Amino acid sequence: MSPRRVFPALRSAHAATKLVIAGLLLLLTAAGVAFAAQPPKPGLTLGISPAGQSITRGQTATYTVAITSTGGFTGPVTLTASGVPTGAAAAFSPPSVTLTSGSTGTATLTVSTTASTPIGQGTITVKGANGNVNGTVSAGLTVNQPLSSSLTMTTTPASVTLAPGSTAAYDVQLARTNLPGAVTFAVQGGLPAGATAAFTPNPTAGNSSTLQIATPATASSGTYTLRLVGSGTNPSGTTQYAYSSVDLVITANGKPFTISGNLAEPLAPGISRPLNLTLTNPNNKPLAITNLTATVQSVTRTAYAIAHNQPCTAADYAVTQYSGPYPLSAPANSSTSLADLGVAVSARPKVSMLNTPFNQDGCKGATLTLTYSGSGQGS
Repeated sequence: MSPRRVFPALRSAHAATKLVIAGLLLLLTAAGVAFAAQPPKPGLTLGISPAGQSITRGQTATYTVAITSTGGFTGPVTLTASGVPTGAAAAFSPPSVTLTSGSTGTATLTVSTTASTPIGQGTITVKGANGNVNGTVSAGLTVNQPLSSSLTMTTTPASVTLAPGSTAAYDVQLARTNLPGAVTFAVQGGLPAGATAAFTPNPTAGNSSTLQIATPATASSGTYTLRLVGSGTNPSGTTQYAYSSVDLVITANGKPFTISGNLAEPLAPGISRPLNLTLTNPNNKPLAITNLTATVQSVTRTAYAIAHNQPCTAADYAVTQYSGPYPLSAPANSSTSLADLGVAVSARPKVSMLNTPFNQDGCKGATLTLTYSGSGQGS
């Protein structure tokens, strides 16, 4: 055999080897494509709204957290928060959200600050987790210095003189700064034995209340100094106090007389009606009358309101006391009305039905029992 015929055969074997290697490369490439097409791993994405908040220390910040399933994740997701300022607390409602594949659930994050929470800016990070599957999102929180707050109280008249067994009324007015909540009243001391004190309303979200002091018929004569206190909480959680003092003078030396009168027209929510009271003086000499006071003693509902359990109490009403000049002169052995004495309608006592946010159907057709008191001195 001639040697020259060997070389073409070797070249053919070499070409076959190249074809085998190319085939292997094609197989490896196909295997790589198959691996990349595998489904994505289960996961979570989180969102939060708003992205940041600015509150006064002592207030509460609320965020909405949205948790979305990705990659076919299903199951419960437990929520936690980090970066919460010192003296503050974070709570989720609900604390865990259960997702199905591709679904989105929400939870409310509430961050409550206190008077000890530092002033400044921070970042709260929310984490949702189920085993090794988790996601995070962050939001800003700025805690500001609370505004200064104050509460003051004034009471008029400064002194009321009355006979034992009578009721005195005082008007209480508040002046408040950065104190939006309810203010509660109390009499800390000075009441005569057997006397009772009632503020209406108490507590109040407004700036006024009426104090009524009911004295027993056995009350001893004398001057009693009453110490009144009002208290309310400012936004930072600190209680503010206001004080006032008034005198209650009980005397058995007054002359007997009677006070009568009633509302001329029915009341409705938000409506006030004046009282044209009549002063009856049975004495042989004129009387100088002071400290005229009107109170709502009781409320009698209609049979329909009682049968349908519709409430109505004295708390649905308020009395504005007489604001004219003293003394009022009651002629001897006669009956005289405030109109006869020239008292303007605007100065007469008034009864109002408060317009409350609650159903007041029980007050329709209700009968008010009003009581009156005052002091009369002979000339």
